[in-house]
Amino acid sequence: MTLRLICLNAWGGRVHEPLMRYLKDADADVLCLQEVTHVAGYGGGWLTFREGDFELPQRASLLEDVEAVLPGHRAFFAPAACGPLYDGNREVMSEWGIATFVRQGLPVIGQTQGFIHGDFPLAGFGEHPRPRNGHGVRVFRHGAGSAVTIVQMHGLRDLAGKGDTPARLAQAHALVALIEKVRQAGEPLVVCGDFNLLPGSETFAILGRLGLTDLVTTRGFTDTRTSWYPKDGRYADFLLVTPDVKVGRFDVVAQPEVSDHRALLLEIA
Repeated sequence: MTLRLICLNAWGGRVHEPLMRYLKDADADVLCLQEVTHVAGYGGGWLTFREGDFELPQRASLLEDVEAVLPGHRAFFAPAACGPLYDGNREVMSEWGIATFVRQGLPVIGQTQGFIHGDFPLAGFGEHPRPRNGHGVRVFRHGAGSAVTIVQMHGLRDLAGKGDTPARLAQAHALVALIEKVRQAGEPLVVCGDFNLLPGSETFAILGRLGLTDLVTTRGFTDTRTSWYPKDGRYADFLLVTPDVKVGRFDVVAQPEVSDHRALLLEIA
């Protein structure tokens, strides 16, 4: 029985209606989302993120919106920060982080979450490079009679660029430690997310010690961004697997464009 996994930076729901249609139609067994917003008890639909002169619309209820289009899934939300979004000039505190949605009927037999850079900020979204976290689930596949561990992360954003830094190398080691908390030795492993890195990063060598190989670069994909992203440096998102993951299909989804990132789609046989 095939297991379908989708990994995507949701961009706070900026491209909301196409995103909701895509997630509903794709109907992944496991969905890994980054940049998920959640305002508890807020009745409005849209708020605004502001940083200096930069503004970005954010869906206040993105977590609940995805739950609504995937009613047969369980949601696991891991906030990385809680900071102000704006309704006009009124501040509304919003949780921001990553979320994993697992189809009912796929037992979650292990789980971990934690910070791979920094820690939950005491006030606002924190200073750059801001805290980032990861989340992992170990799910049992009845059809295969075995478990697979799926770990997602959202890598730190450095205003100086995507090159290696001591913080990024420390993040890679923290990610390995998080993986080892949930994965059972010898079982298939998938690691995915918006890494905010270039393909030559030392991060991939560190993850390679677990037997992980990236599918984006090794299968010839050169762009994980959409037309919503006008800049150069078209790599950001990666998906890595161990050799015992039986890849039936892998794609970096160019259409539809539902974010400034492309979705990564993996089907495990």
